[in-house]
Amino acid sequence: MIPIKTASAWRGISDCRNCGIREIALFADLNETDFAQIHAPIDDLECAAGTVLFAEGSLSQGIFTLRDGMVKLVRSTLDGRPRIVRVLRSGDVIGLEVLASARYATDAIALTPISVCRIPVEVVQKLASQSPRLHMQLMHKWQRALKDADDWLADMNFGAARQRVANLILKMRSPSHHDVAVLFSREDMGAMLDLKLETVSREIGRWEREGVIEALDKQRRIYRVLLPAVLLCR
Repeated sequence: MIPIKTASAWRGISDCRNCGIREIALFADLNETDFAQIHAPIDDLECAAGTVLFAEGSLSQGIFTLRDGMVKLVRSTLDGRPRIVRVLRSGDVIGLEVLASARYATDAIALTPISVCRIPVEVVQKLASQSPRLHMQLMHKWQRALKDADDWLADMNFGAARQRVANLILKMRSPSHHDVAVLFSREDMGAMLDLKLETVSREIGRWEREGVIEALDKQRRIYRVLLPAVLLCR
């Protein structure tokens, strides 16, 4: 069970009004009348890296707004191999599919320590039916999720290994520090790119030796992108 940080529903609602990422969150455009319609608790959660928010096929616990950190969405192939189908970051909504279905379509696993808000499905459904502001925000989130899924498929699953690794480095650059890319374990990267761990390590090492990227930590998870144009040309 995911630990609940907040003590009451009211604190959860109050946090939504004053959320630090409210301008990009699901409740970005809600007004006081909309907030008055929220009567179920909205849980404020902090989870360690590796925490499973939900499993593929499990019954809905609600949808999640990711305030901080990164979450991977994982599906199993027909032969049982895990494939990372998308990585979500601050402002993304996790589990939107349960608004149309009672079960989740993927595993959602924290790649880093994360902060999330868990919103009951009935809260979102009621607000969506009564507030054109939330309805429009949901449409934007659906459209972004579909575009991200298409982009991920196009960029991460086609082309040579060198091209796929270059695309991942570019995609994982920080929105606030565009010259810094935060990567993951080589195993996770292999699952994202449908490549062997050894292949990912070899291509990362090649980009380092060529002076295109530079490791900023001993674990070699954080890199400075020195020559993004080279990665774009790959």
